[in-house]
Amino acid sequence: MANHKSSLKRIRQTKTRTEHNRYYAKTMRNAVRKLRAMTNKEEAAALYPKVQKMLDKLAKTNIIHRNKAANLKSSLTKHINSLG
Repeated sequence: MANHKSSLKRIRQTKTRTEHNRYYAKTMRNAVRKLRAMTNKEEAAALYPKVQKMLDKLAKTNIIHRNKAANLKSSLTKHINSLG
């Protein structure tokens, strides 16, 4: 266990940040799953901007890598365009 006040504070901060980041990453994964499961093109196209905004925000705050966000947006766009 840590002996310094600063390292105890650092542990508390890390725990808080980890919980925060996990929540938003899980929310993003669920949104991506929901969009991939859609079969109606209009509904998927309506949901896509919200998911795209979520991915951009998470990439901006380094919760996910910017290339991962770009790859997800690209694959989701392909999925929406492939719907009949």
